[in-house]
Amino acid sequence: MSEKFNFTMKFNVDKEKANEAEEILVNVYKALKEKGYNPINQLVGYILSGDPTYITNHNNARSLIRQLERDELLEELIKKYLEDK
Repeated sequence: MSEKFNFTMKFNVDKEKANEAEEILVNVYKALKEKGYNPINQLVGYILSGDPTYITNHNNARSLIRQLERDELLEELIKKYLEDK
């Protein structure tokens, strides 16, 4: 087995970026909901594929979500989910 697989990689996102991710996710969620989409399904589609057409242009949501990397979105979602546990 390769030596590099014996260590755990560490991933960090700074606090300012996390706050920005939270704000963007909330705004995109609201825009999707206002347009009648299922926001969870649309966000999952975007995160898995990277295709911005899963996100509406309503209220500039598509542009907002593209300001963040998908790993930043995932980190914010996982953090919020596990904070409540």
